[in-house]
Amino acid sequence: MKLIVGLGNPGSKYEQTRHNVGFLVLDELAKRYNVSFALDNNFNGLIANSRVGKEKVILLKPTTFMNLSGIAVSKVLNYFQVPLDDLIVISDDIDLSTGRLRLREGGGHGGHNGLRDIHKHLGSAKYKRIKIGIDQDRTVMLDQYVLGKFSKEEQKLIDEAVNLSADALMMFIENIPYLDIMTKYNTIGKNNAK
Repeated sequence: MKLIVGLGNPGSKYEQTRHNVGFLVLDELAKRYNVSFALDNNFNGLIANSRVGKEKVILLKPTTFMNLSGIAVSKVLNYFQVPLDDLIVISDDIDLSTGRLRLREGGGHGGHNGLRDIHKHLGSAKYKRIKIGIDQDRTVMLDQYVLGKFSKEEQKLIDEAVNLSADALMMFIENIPYLDIMTKYNTIGKNNAK
């Protein structure tokens, strides 16, 4: 069983904002697998279920708001007894140029409050993640920036990153070794990215 978590904030006010790239990736993956999200208040999230071959797949978009994402993740992980090795979280990253991907296995939260809360609730950082660069505008307050929308130029890069992330997740679901997935996707755009 795989648990795939996309981080973001619930509600139409936050759709298409920089902080919601995790939700965008899950929307793309749900479209590819022809599944829909439904609100499940027991798990504090929007959930879609699929089966790929013999693999059960749970897609989770927490509805707790970004900074409390760990509540939903821990509830689903514990209820379905998903091993940490089968958990992957998709989030934005201000330290990467817009549209750049960085796949990691374990590691710190990098100041990301959603990841910080997941670490806290799971008591571990030993899970896989896909970080999508949203860059940073140091002339704007950070909370205003991450809750802002992408420019047309940025949106093109994000659309490509969303598709590449969904491709990587499909490999993860098919049990391709994560090191192979990281090798493939961490090199894309490496020459022109921070």
